Amino acid sequence: MKTKVFVLFLITINLNVFSQEITEPVEKSRKQHLIESPLTPSKAAFYSAILPGLGQIYVGKAWKVPLVFAAIGTSVYSYRHNQKELNRYRTAYKRRNAGYTDDEFILLIPDKTKLLEGMKFHKNYRDMSFLFILGFYMLNILDANVSAHLMQFNINDKLSVKPKFEPDLLGTESNIGLKVLVKL
Repeated sequence: MKTKVFVLFLITINLNVFSQEITEPVEKSRKQHLIESPLTPSKAAFYSAILPGLGQIYVGKAWKVPLVFAAIGTSVYSYRHNQKELNRYRTAYKRRNAGYTDDEFILLIPDKTKLLEGMKFHKNYRDMSFLFILGFYMLNILDANVSAHLMQFNINDKLSVKPKFEPDLLGTESNIGLKVLVKL
């Protein structure tokens, strides 16, 4: 008898627990969640660090992804091109030092010092291209972070900035300034 009462008691408690009402809406819109979440900027930066452009997609600025890929891709192309040219000049220089005169530059560059200058030129531009790759990668992360922060910025009609021009009636100079209007 005690076990039947205990089971009946447990069933009654479970029915009361499941019959509670949910006062908040279960699902928020994705954009509203991004605006209210304080972790949105760090998530956007993290996603962009993993895959360039992913943070921009997370924030909802997918139109920036081709720009990110174009900037990083152009830098990678320049890096590979200059590395390939550096290898060509280096191979020709090594062959000339070994005594061979059948390289591809023999008619254009008869002197070995010009080969060294070509190697230095392409090495400098290869190194600059690598710096551009790093710079655009970091700029991609920074852009995703700032875009996410700006989504949380309050923009409404109660705040406005308007330029105001007032001529000086007593003198010949005019005053230029900004008028900030805050409606409460």
